[in-house]
Amino acid sequence: MSANGTGRLAGKVALITGGARGQGAEEGRLFAAEGATVVLTDVLDAEGEGAAAGIDNATYRHLDVRSESEWETVVDDVIEANGQLDVLVNNAGVDLVKRLDATTLEEFERVVAINQTGTFLGMRTVARALKKAERPGSIINISSVAGLEGVLGHGAYSGTKFAVTGLTKAAAKEWGRYGIRVNSVHPGLIETPMTADARPIADPDTRAKVERNIPIGRVGQSVDIANMVLFLASDESSYCTGQAFVVDGGIHP
Repeated sequence: MSANGTGRLAGKVALITGGARGQGAEEGRLFAAEGATVVLTDVLDAEGEGAAAGIDNATYRHLDVRSESEWETVVDDVIEANGQLDVLVNNAGVDLVKRLDATTLEEFERVVAINQTGTFLGMRTVARALKKAERPGSIINISSVAGLEGVLGHGAYSGTKFAVTGLTKAAAKEWGRYGIRVNSVHPGLIETPMTADARPIADPDTRAKVERNIPIGRVGQSVDIANMVLFLASDESSYCTGQAFVVDGGIHP
């Protein structure tokens, strides 16, 4: 917990997928600083264990979000160890930079399995646990601006992120009566390990051109997303559910 046991997430337990690096790890650091007990999950075990080791009151668990049984085991274990689970951040995801007509079925199904099915399994598993315990909770799904408009060369990715947007809105209507809030966050261009090799990030000239078209004037950082996720995880957003929160520097006003 935070040094004085206070913070916007004091007393809450949060599970974050894709927590080994980038946005997930940043969310874990911020959550812990705000008083939460944090469980980072990923399939990158060495990086995940290292990330958790550097965060006070954080632990790491292996979780392949495509696996129904692994979801059930991890959620059960988190509740058994902590007595509760209050926040889920479905952060795990992969991109595929490929035109649709060149995308193989295997490639498409992998993106769907991680980005879409993984999010569904996490939402369902945690919602069931919250309902059983008769506890309120907050589920935050990391979508993308690609979940609001099609992105050239990212067809499979865009499709899954649209699906995450739809799942969020449907679940919010189903689970609101139980005190379970569900919202989505839609990052724009964010500098993370996943985007490090992308031309708008890696090439200085291209980056400068891109930043001139962003009203805020810069590429986003992981902390920009983490701050929005923190708000949605906290009681400060207690009247927000089923909403799509865009964090992109003003590209999509």
